[in-house]
Amino acid sequence: MRSSVLLALVLSLMTSCVCVQKEAVALQPELELFLPEVIYAVPGVEMNVYFDNLVRVTNPANYVFDVNCPKGRNDQMRWRFLPTEKDIGTYDWNVRVFGQNGLLAQGGCKLVVSPLNTVESRPLSILVVGDSLTAATAYPERIFALSKDPGKLAMKMIGSRGRGPERSAIPGGVAHEGYGGWTWNSFATGKNSKFLQFPEGDNTKPGTLNFQAFLDQYNDGKAPDVITVMLGINDIFGAQDDNIESKITAIFEKMEVLLTEFRKVAPEALIGVALIPPGAGSQDAFGANYTCGQTRWQYHKNQRRYNAALTAKFQAANPLNISLVPVYINLDCQNNYPQLTSEVNHGNPAKITRLNNGVHPSTAGYNQIGDTFFSWLMAQLNKEKR
Repeated sequence: MRSSVLLALVLSLMTSCVCVQKEAVALQPELELFLPEVIYAVPGVEMNVYFDNLVRVTNPANYVFDVNCPKGRNDQMRWRFLPTEKDIGTYDWNVRVFGQNGLLAQGGCKLVVSPLNTVESRPLSILVVGDSLTAATAYPERIFALSKDPGKLAMKMIGSRGRGPERSAIPGGVAHEGYGGWTWNSFATGKNSKFLQFPEGDNTKPGTLNFQAFLDQYNDGKAPDVITVMLGINDIFGAQDDNIESKITAIFEKMEVLLTEFRKVAPEALIGVALIPPGAGSQDAFGANYTCGQTRWQYHKNQRRYNAALTAKFQAANPLNISLVPVYINLDCQNNYPQLTSEVNHGNPAKITRLNNGVHPSTAGYNQIGDTFFSWLMAQLNKEKR
């Protein structure tokens, strides 16, 4: 009798353990992919898709990313591709994501490799607008350099900022409108925005958007052929899960105001708005800049949500004919952010290298941003020729 009771108790405990394990598996959240509609590429310029930038997970090393594409190479942390002229064309690009329990997510988009010689010697004016990532001038320089070789465009950059004296634009060279800490609202209503005019020049009074006046000063009154905008990082940086949606709603209101003004004054311009890049790939970088003020994980969630909302906004309705530029896919967040070598800790003099800037890439990272903008631009210019 006692043996029967003991056996029943053991079987009961074993059954309970199995039930707990099944519940743990069922509670695993479904992984969501965020893919662009198009991956843009051109001959001679490397294009990458970094897998961590596609998903919202705390540790991408726990997943397997399986890319199916006739072009490029599937590495551990990225898909990479250095096209040649022979690769010009459009291809399917698909990815599956696996965890320990099997397939978690899958999706696809198009890879477009655009030719360069079809736009050779074409005059092209461009206005590059953004925050501190633009103010650093590195990715505008990359766009300008690629426009000359391999692009062979006759590019004119418009704007008041650059690497000249007191950060002024260099005539005939690199120019932009990039300002550290700025948001969509800063350009649409801010007292220092060069896109606004103020009563009697007094910027303590409310101003009025007047993009034409800006062009009168910086481009002989002519509308630009291309406008790119990379804003949103400062807008969503401090958001939390409980207010990110309301912040995005407010952002889009100011975005609509600014883009409407651009389109009114430049009805034929290509307007590209960036899907913003993620931050550095380590909490060390955020600790270095923001102490305990922000985590990489929270910023990663904010950035991902902003990009998803931006995509949904223009998929639902796009009367201003805005094109999205997938900057976020082609940025190495582990290796192309600034690093600092220092002691392991106060009591250990051994040296270790850590990432030490949360949202501002190194020159190599800025170059990748420039590569994405340039590849997008070539695709749009070739689309115009069809």
